[in-house]
Amino acid sequence: MNGIPIRINRIKIPKPNKYLTVKEVAKLLTVTPLTLRNWDKTGKLKALRNPINNYRIYKPEVIDFFIHKIEGKGKILLG
Repeated sequence: MNGIPIRINRIKIPKPNKYLTVKEVAKLLTVTPLTLRNWDKTGKLKALRNPINNYRIYKPEVIDFFIHKIEGKGKILLG
C-alpha cells in the first residue's frame, strides 16, 4: 500500500458538544465523503451513529486527534 499525502484545511473545529457530519469532516480533511465511509468500514476513522437517523457523525476531538496524527506522519495510508 502506498501512502498518499493529503492537505489539511485550517478550519476552526466546533465546540465539543456539536458533532460533525460526514460532509464537514470531508471538507476539513479534503477528502470525499465516500473516503470517510471507507475509512469507517476499515476502522481507520470510526464514526459514531446518530441514534435518530443512523447517519455517521464525528466528535470534534476525535477529528482533531486524527489531524494531529496525520500531520505527525505527513501522509495517510489508504486502502
